[in-house]
Formats: sequence, C-alpha cells, structure tokens
Amino acid sequence: MSQSDWINQFPGLSRLPSDIRDYLQAQSKVITIPSETVIFGPGKPPEQLLLLLSGTVRVQKTSEQGREIVLYRVHAGESCVLTTACLMAYEDYSAEGIAETGLTAVAIPREVFDRMVADSPEFRQFVFTAYSRRMTDLFAVVEEIAFGRIDIRLAQKLIELAADQSTIHATHQKLAIELGTAREVISRQLSEFQRRNWIEQARGVIHLLDQDAIRSLADQ
Repeated sequence: MSQSDWINQFPGLSRLPSDIRDYLQAQSKVITIPSETVIFGPGKPPEQLLLLLSGTVRVQKTSEQGREIVLYRVHAGESCVLTTACLMAYEDYSAEGIAETGLTAVAIPREVFDRMVADSPEFRQFVFTAYSRRMTDLFAVVEEIAFGRIDIRLAQKLIELAADQSTIHATHQKLAIELGTAREVISRQLSEFQRRNWIEQARGVIHLLDQDAIRSLADQ
C-alpha cells in the first residue's frame, strides 16, 4: 500500500477537497503492526487515529475482578470508536486494543486529527458517521449481555467461529470473554450441547456434530 493511494479505501475521505486531501496524505503514515501487539491500553492517552487497511484489532475491557469482555473488533476500512472518543474528549483509554493479526494501518497524528476535525466538514462527517455506527454496535453488545439468552448467544458464536467448518479451536475461557460471561457458565452450556449430541469436546477444540440444530437455536 503506497502513501498516495490508501485514501481511496475510505469513501468518506476520497471526497475531501484536493488541498485537504493532500494535507492528510502528507501528514499521515502507513505503518505495519505485528500480531498480538497491544496497540493501546487503559490509562494511556491516544497519540494518533489508526485507519485500518488490513487485519483485525480486538478491543476488550477487563474488570477489577479480572473478567474480560470483547467490546468490538475493528476490521479493514474502519477506525476505532474508542480512540475517536478519547481524541475528542482528551481522555485516556479505558480499554485495551490488541492486534489479532498482523496489521497495516494509516496513522493520523493527534494534531492533524484536531486540525482536520476543526477545518474540514467532510472529515468531521467521516469521523462522526463511523462513530455513530460503532456506538450502535456497542449498544447491541450491551443489550445482548443484559437480556440475551446465553444458550442462543453461544450457539451464534459457535456458528460464527466455525465459518462453515466442523471444528473450532477455542477454549471455554476464550468463549466466555467473547460473550462477556463467566467460564463456568460457558462450560455448563457446552456440556448441555454435548449431552444433546450437538458437539463433542476435546482440550481447546470443539467439534460441531449437528450444525443444523445449533443453527436452529442461533436463529431464535
């Protein structure tokens, strides 16, 4: 990805006036980040806005008791809503961002972000459109955790992780983090799925024996 053509991956930015677009391209930098890198964490101020060109970032929150929950993931063509919020409010991060894969991203420094938000209506629209879309996703996460049935949510996650395969490599703890619940809750529910002959479990592996039954539950 060259320094000059990344902007075309973001329709909202490709419509910037030529002078603003040239400034953004000149002041930003395409970077690569290795897998498993902690990109940001609680108590640290944001230094730049990352626009993801390839790869996936997992944003998660850890409670004082050590329980973790995945809030959302950032994929290619997206930016991180938490970073946007912290940049605009001049606040430190309250969650952690981890590279699930190797990443390629555009780094927009804070001072450039501030100037673009102040001077460019098109850039502001780009930022707030992405922000509002992700906030809607976050409310869906809250609703699922507060009101969703764990058996349905687990079935949905198994179908998602399987991706048309019959084997999932995931521990009970990983599934608990994904669904924002305790490992013991996941273990009990997986045992029930196994009792129904829907799955078979081994250490760190779940074999889906009856995907139709699991999908039927997931669709409720």
